[in-house]
Amino acid sequence: MLQSVYYGQIGQQDVERLLGKYGKDGSFLLRDSQSERGALCLCVRKTPFVHTYRIVHSPQGWAVETENKEMVQWFQSLDKLIESYKETPHNMVPLLYPLEKSHLNEEERQIRGESAYMEM
Repeated sequence: MLQSVYYGQIGQQDVERLLGKYGKDGSFLLRDSQSERGALCLCVRKTPFVHTYRIVHSPQGWAVETENKEMVQWFQSLDKLIESYKETPHNMVPLLYPLEKSHLNEEERQIRGESAYMEM
C-alpha cells in the first residue's frame, strides 16, 4: 500500500493541489521531506489545510516527530506506523483515505512520475 501513496520529491504546493483536487478530509499521502534528508512527510487533508507530519527513521524504527522534536512511539516498519495511526490518530488528523497514485488522472501521473521507488 505504501508505494501507492508515496510521491517522492514532490513539493508542498503540489501536495496541497493534489489533496485539494483529488482528496477529501482524511485523505493522505507520503512524500520526501524537503528540509531533513532521509525523513518523510505524512500529509493529511483537513479542510481548509493540509497538515504535515515528519516521519523519521533510525535503528529504533520509524516514528512521527512531535513539534518539540520528540518521538512518542517507534514502529518496526512504516506500514505498521501508518496502520497504527489509521486506527488511533494519536493527536493527529485521522488517516482515512490513502490518495493512491492510481486514482490520479493520466496527466497528473505523468507529472508525478509513476516510477518512484522507496525502500522500506
